[in-house]
Amino acid sequence: MGLYILFAIVPMLLGLMAQQRIRSAYAKYSAVRTNYAVTGAQAARQMLDQKGLANVRVERVAGNLTDHYDPTKRVLRLSEGVHDSNSVAAVGVACHEAGHAYQHADAYQWLMLRSRIVPTVNIGSRLGMILFMAGLFLSSTIGQAGIRMAWVGIILFSLTTIFTLITLPVEFDASNRAKAWAASTGVFTAEEQKGIEDVLGAAALTYIAAALQSLANLLYYVTILSGSSRRRR
Repeated sequence: MGLYILFAIVPMLLGLMAQQRIRSAYAKYSAVRTNYAVTGAQAARQMLDQKGLANVRVERVAGNLTDHYDPTKRVLRLSEGVHDSNSVAAVGVACHEAGHAYQHADAYQWLMLRSRIVPTVNIGSRLGMILFMAGLFLSSTIGQAGIRMAWVGIILFSLTTIFTLITLPVEFDASNRAKAWAASTGVFTAEEQKGIEDVLGAAALTYIAAALQSLANLLYYVTILSGSSRRRR
């Protein structure tokens, strides 16, 4: 139980705290309108045009914080609350997503790497746990063959952890590009820029928490399997 608390519950609590932080920051700055009165969609459009990315469309999508950049179709999709709002939070989120378009245009190495491994990660995340659980269960009857199967499962699952770690520099860099653009425009006040930084900083915590959760889960599975492997010798 002690290992479970260390490897699972603590990271889960950190994740919940990070989610609460982003919800609080987003709610706070969603109520603060920019003096510039630019919506999230307009800010993203201006940021994209400044980079010469007129070929990247900005579209409205349903949902809450469903904002994302699709590099395959060169489309920046903003949730309704971001697309149509002229709040500090909306501008921060929209410009962060535009930051990903900047990365794509610059062939930013971490973004390119993350995009390339997505198909493999999707397979590994599903198949990895199946092999791990099956191998651990079968180890009682087929011995080391089951243990080896479980280790293959862990290796596949580890791709998910690698993905979350690669995501960190991608998201941090996108936020840095957003903050740099907002500061360079000269139209946002110091308080508004601080609000943008607070929203993006809170969002960064969620990515850190996700990486820690994935890493903790991986270590937990490795610990379980290592103990089982020693008992089977």
